[in-house]
Amino acid sequence: MNLDENKANELLYVSFNQDYGCFACGTSTGFFICDSNPLKERFRRDFDDGGIGIVEMLFRCNILALVGGGKQPKFPKNKVMIWDDHQEKCIAELEFRSEVKGVKLRRDRIIVILQNKVYVYNFADLKLLMDIETSPNPLGLAGLSPATDRIVLAVPGATKGEIRVEKQISNSNDPKAALPAAANNTQFIVACQSQVSQIAVDIRGSRIASASEKGTIIRVFDSNTGQALDQFRRGSSQANVQCIAFNHDATIIAVTSDKGTLHFFTVGGENKGSRFKSFLPTAIAGDYFESKWSFTQITVPEQHSICGFIQDPTNTLIVLGASGTYYRISLTPDPSTKQLVAKEEARASFLKADQAV
Repeated sequence: MNLDENKANELLYVSFNQDYGCFACGTSTGFFICDSNPLKERFRRDFDDGGIGIVEMLFRCNILALVGGGKQPKFPKNKVMIWDDHQEKCIAELEFRSEVKGVKLRRDRIIVILQNKVYVYNFADLKLLMDIETSPNPLGLAGLSPATDRIVLAVPGATKGEIRVEKQISNSNDPKAALPAAANNTQFIVACQSQVSQIAVDIRGSRIASASEKGTIIRVFDSNTGQALDQFRRGSSQANVQCIAFNHDATIIAVTSDKGTLHFFTVGGENKGSRFKSFLPTAIAGDYFESKWSFTQITVPEQHSICGFIQDPTNTLIVLGASGTYYRISLTPDPSTKQLVAKEEARASFLKADQAV
């Protein structure tokens, strides 16, 4: 979540680590790391000479990727700095001709997203492995699976509304190596007619979810075949979808938007359908009534937020808002219907999370 224009507080950037157990925040004076559950600040690094506009963790290890940000950037915005927090210094850097829009990490790869290009590097020696042309990508969209045996990278394609999926089989015995997948190393998915506004990949790399700039429809695809698996309707009015998150077994997705409502959908299962669908001919009903609706939703008063499912307890979602507010949402069965219902379990500020919540 890039907040470089944020005027409400010191936040410039917020992102989860690969398993959503921690999150990192870039600020106008440095960065800090928090545990997701319970909410608790782990450490903070303040600099005298500038802010951090992007900070990406590598699970819970001491290596992070930093990009300068704010009115006085700590580092140039066209450089990715590899930071070793044990040494409290940068140990490597990658420089580009234009501003870095996003960074994704896994144990064997560094993904750098620019306005019209994505670069893929080997983590061990920073060797450039691939460069990908994309359509304009000012949000720095990219989805990356952290699974050790499989690399799945999803980015905007060169054509509007298209997603390009790069797949490789990772050699777990040698993280420096990656072998091309046996079949169809590159997959192209026509996700929508307008510009893609969000991309998410599940932890195993088997599913890809996307939203368009209209923000009314969420689609889920099989990453191996590119086949559409599900189509969900967030609402009827246009919205800016802020985040799409899979749970750990890719059976549920959560969606946040600037409408201040958090929606949950079942992937491959039953969701609510339109109550008017049965009264209308299929030709008239169209996509609006054919789409599945959320099985539960809850208000999250944020116009800009990200979310992620933690591993324990199951069906628990963490939402982080641009206001600096932390929300812990649980999905629990309704006693009468047995249907999962969203319930807010905790709310607190993560800007100064010195007490566990």
